[in-house]
Amino acid sequence: MNYWLIKSEPDVFSWSDLQNKPAVWDGVRNYAARNHLKAMKIGDKALFYHSNIGKEVVGIAEITKEYFPDPTTVDERWVAVEVKAYKAFKQAVSLEQIKKEPGLAQIKLIKQSRLSVMPLTETEFKIICKLGGL
Repeated sequence: MNYWLIKSEPDVFSWSDLQNKPAVWDGVRNYAARNHLKAMKIGDKALFYHSNIGKEVVGIAEITKEYFPDPTTVDERWVAVEVKAYKAFKQAVSLEQIKKEPGLAQIKLIKQSRLSVMPLTETEFKIICKLGGL
């Protein structure tokens, strides 16, 4: 299994939106993030991060459909995946908490903060889940 972090602005698409029904993760227009979408497999887990507002990890999503053409564009370079809510955190994990955690010093969320889809190590995933009360 692979681990990921996906970002969304909560005023555009929030964790509570994802809890209502599975969603197509589309609109990604960065080549590195697109390549990460292409690497996602069914069953992979992704931390769901509220960007801009809140700046916190709020839950775990699960990949339910591997990459396919992004329905928001006719440009075939871009892809999407389908995700569903897997488990909500008992408490959100803020970016400040992540920055202070020694085991997360190399996490891409800090090193490549503008990337909307990024891989995590299993250790990074587990540390954040523990901070979130899981």
